Amino acid sequence: SERKKFYQNVSISQGEGGFEINLDHRKLKTPQAKLFTVPSEALAIAVATEWDSQKDTIKFYTMHLTTLCNTALDNPTQRNKTQLIRAAVKFLETDTVCYRVEEPPALAELQKNEWDPVVAWAEKRYNVTIGSSTSILGPNIPASTKETFISHLASYNMWALQGIEFVITQLKSLILSMSLIDRHITVEKAVLLSRLEEEYQIRRWGNVEWAHDYDLCELRARTAAGTLFVHLCSESSTVKHKLLQD
Repeated sequence: SERKKFYQNVSISQGEGGFEINLDHRKLKTPQAKLFTVPSEALAIAVATEWDSQKDTIKFYTMHLTTLCNTALDNPTQRNKTQLIRAAVKFLETDTVCYRVEEPPALAELQKNEWDPVVAWAEKRYNVTIGSSTSILGPNIPASTKETFISHLASYNMWALQGIEFVITQLKSLILSMSLIDRHITVEKAVLLSRLEEEYQIRRWGNVEWAHDYDLCELRARTAAGTLFVHLCSESSTVKHKLLQD
């Protein structure tokens, strides 16, 4: 997933379908050879910055915004808006913050102290009942709660929904994802809460050299990119900035 860099300058331009990315005099294309066009200037600037920051080789695995745009444009799984929303809401049934342990008591207490406030916020924010459970079957999420989230997610466009699903997949939690996208918690907090049991074990048994730190940084980067993508795809106003060259 690396390729030798073949361009010098990155710029953006406005076309009929939206904002385009130019690599020297070439227009960027998607993996399915579609013209790479994004709906907002701010998103175009963010994507252009990813390409501009590549050095001697293009490290595609670091370009999360570009990957999300490609997914939105090519829609490789051929899902419609309803299917995207249903897939996102299905995470409620296995939501990280709803599954609790009874042993060890210290971890159970940590989950209660850290996760309960987020669940309580979501219940109040969306006027729903979520709850939690120590059963392997998880909590019994009311149908009305699922319908409320389906209705809320329907207010987002297809591009933003791709980003929301991406964030949910990283955090394994619809509740943490919506708390993050609604700016109730930060990326760092959301990632920490999604890894609560792992962080507890690290504090108890110690870190494994660089592996945990690498995983943590990667998860933060993907989660931050997905959240930024959602906000930039939901932004109606045009940002009047030019790409800053080093």
